[in-house]
Amino acid sequence: MSLLSVLNRKPLDRAAAVKELAARGFGWADLEGEPYWLDEVVAMDPYLYVELKNAAAGLWRVFDRAVRYAHGRRELYALCGIPTVLWNMLDALPLPPEGEISRYARFDFAVTPEGGIRLLELNADTPTGYAEAAVATPWLCRQARISSPNEQMAGLLREAWTKERPDTVACAAYGAHAEDSGTIDLLAAHSGLSPARVDLLELSVDEGIVKDGAGRAIERMFALYPKEWMALDDGGEALAYAIERGHLALFNGPHAILLQSKGLQALIWGLYELELLYDEQERSWIRRYMLPTYTKPLFDGAYVSKSMFGREGGSVKLYDDAGGVEVEDREGFDTSVFFPVVYQQRADLPALRLGGRQLHLLTGLFVLNGKPCGLLGRAGGRITGNSSHFVPIGVNGHV
Repeated sequence: MSLLSVLNRKPLDRAAAVKELAARGFGWADLEGEPYWLDEVVAMDPYLYVELKNAAAGLWRVFDRAVRYAHGRRELYALCGIPTVLWNMLDALPLPPEGEISRYARFDFAVTPEGGIRLLELNADTPTGYAEAAVATPWLCRQARISSPNEQMAGLLREAWTKERPDTVACAAYGAHAEDSGTIDLLAAHSGLSPARVDLLELSVDEGIVKDGAGRAIERMFALYPKEWMALDDGGEALAYAIERGHLALFNGPHAILLQSKGLQALIWGLYELELLYDEQERSWIRRYMLPTYTKPLFDGAYVSKSMFGREGGSVKLYDDAGGVEVEDREGFDTSVFFPVVYQQRADLPALRLGGRQLHLLTGLFVLNGKPCGLLGRAGGRITGNSSHFVPIGVNGHV
């Protein structure tokens, strides 16, 4: 029995649907004249969804404990590939309460039609796909007469930001890049606040004070800015200092970079193998849903290598059973030139008939304000890269 399938239904009027989705805050259904949104809906069995949600809740606890174990241990910062310019900042600032190191995160899973669930990575710093999941997926699921657990995402985002209260939201080239700017606009709209919206490229740091292009001091900011880039960008060290000294509160908080690092998965797996830190319940979650991950290629069979801070598929290589490179991403930016690499047991994405061809489905599950809550489907090649498509995932029954 297939627990994950593509619904057969009458196609929507695409032009009308694109217009409606844009009005709701998802304005990039088409990119560069090509369809980014695929007009199909993937249906997940409700029992599989419940297990996926429980897996995310359990792994959230597992990852949280690993960060608390690593906090203040600089040898583990190094193992996780954390740039040294951030170490003082991480040590100087207190850890948030349990489960709140990141309030805006997304797990990415390989979920098979047979019900297999394997975690590939956790995007706990600056995940994208919010508009696709929070507004496009619920509306498209309603058109397909299928349930969507994503209806609660906006409310959970508002709860999180009511606590954090950023006065500013930012991304690079704000107003010019449709996806990032649109995501920032929608997050601001769903927050219930009225934050200023600024271009990251116009920010400056003056004696530890971060200012926008008009010279206004920024005290609390949400930014689609990967924290590891502070080690590479001009002004990155000054920004880290501003955060370390308490002049700027950045969301997600600084310790989210530890959650974000794929090196943390290697640490978790090492602790699991050494029977340290975790209780039997936590060990069962690791055993069932995580993949063996190391900082060296220790596999006899097929495996994957990827940068600890790779994004959009960049730096990913799939190795076959003989240890040869079978597939690699040549389109995304290869961040392994800057950051260490991890090696993970291979778990291939399921192939479904989407957009008139066989595509591989990556299943994302958002965690907002500590609660697993929203499905995000992306379909593309065997490595989910920057050219992948958005496809909504709903639940074929009550959730």
